[in-house]
Amino acid sequence: MKHFDHEKLDVYQAAIEFIVIADTIVQRFPRGRAYLADQFQRAATSITLNIAEGAGEYAKNEKARFYRMAKRSATECAAIIDVCSRLNLIEHKHKDTGRELLLRVVSMLIRLVQ
Repeated sequence: MKHFDHEKLDVYQAAIEFIVIADTIVQRFPRGRAYLADQFQRAATSITLNIAEGAGEYAKNEKARFYRMAKRSATECAAIIDVCSRLNLIEHKHKDTGRELLLRVVSMLIRLVQ
């Protein structure tokens, strides 16, 4: 089977894995936290989509721009995890797993930008 360029990237696979974690976290939110759930899901999805767009670019500066946008979305997700932690909306195991994955994603994106 043939693959798209982005599907071959470890960072893309890690970003997909993070979406699953983000979804697990959001499913446990109590009622009244839809604003936070929506922001978190959009930011998590944005990581993956920007990686795919960047991988599909030929121009080096455009490719880097998409990877930088993905990195910004990843750091936004890290901040949302911090907010969720302070509001006691997230289990420690999901917080730790999510942060570890985001650190990996950000690290890989920094290397791709350079």
